[in-house]
Amino acid sequence: MSNDTQNIIRHWREAVPNDRLAHLIRDASRAFHRALQVRLAQHGVPFGHWTFLRILWECDGLTQKELSERAGVMEPTTFTAMKAMESLGYIERRQIPTNKKNMYVHLSDKGRALKKLLVPLAEETNNVSIEGIAPEHIKLTRTVLLAMIENLARDELQQEKATPARRKAAAASVGAKHAAKAKAEKSATPDRQKPGRPSATK
Repeated sequence: MSNDTQNIIRHWREAVPNDRLAHLIRDASRAFHRALQVRLAQHGVPFGHWTFLRILWECDGLTQKELSERAGVMEPTTFTAMKAMESLGYIERRQIPTNKKNMYVHLSDKGRALKKLLVPLAEETNNVSIEGIAPEHIKLTRTVLLAMIENLARDELQQEKATPARRKAAAASVGAKHAAKAKAEKSATPDRQKPGRPSATK
């Protein structure tokens, strides 16, 4: 067990057992990634390549932009990965005559063949993660995580709908502050008497 893993376990069992769920889920995800990464490395496949291969096994022929969106990474990251995967013979990048703008990514025979080799490694990682956990607890965990995803998706939609109104309100607030500041500055500035005009006397 690595020092990093020991520190994570100590954090949750001893230091801050009631830390936010978001942190716990993140640490669990990192543990999954490390466990799978070790297995993939034995076959010379980086974890980043696994992410794109898994997407292409389900939906071949995507554009690089679509791959980026599905993988949740920036397009330059996808571009670099595609060049490396193409040099390894996992994929082929093609353009179609009617659309020279987009580059479409297709699995090669070698890339398709990796599915039979690598998917069992991911399944093994999942099986290791649930060792000693009762089936009803696993089922409950799935239910809870799915509910959390749905809650956050609903909140995201609400936040997106509220954004234009918030921007409008913020702009109005800034405008009001500028107007008030200008008015205050004008009031604080003494009137200057025009030259040549005598001041009024009682």
